[in-house]
Amino acid sequence: MAKKCAKVGVKKEKGYLYFVDKKGNVARAKMARGKKKGKAKIQVVAKVGVKKESGFLYFIDKQGDISCAKMVRGGKKKKAKKKAKKAAKKKPAKKKKAKKKKK
Repeated sequence: MAKKCAKVGVKKEKGYLYFVDKKGNVARAKMARGKKKGKAKIQVVAKVGVKKESGFLYFIDKQGDISCAKMVRGGKKKKAKKKAKKAAKKKPAKKKKAKKKKK
């Protein structure tokens, strides 16, 4: 469940991606469409300065405020799958047959 970290009230425009940058401010970048290449210019919309904690995901909610949710990570399942794949890939070595010499 997400909780509100800061009330900002940003009005979102179509065609832009809104996010919380490294400094904790609300920023936006123009979304890529078609075959356009190049780096999007990032604009800071609101200076908030939210202190970010590790293990949390920060995003802009429907009201335009900054919310955060605890990240869910399932590391144990991935490790078990990797070990199973490695064991399946290993095949026993084939024995070479010795050829008999004719006299």
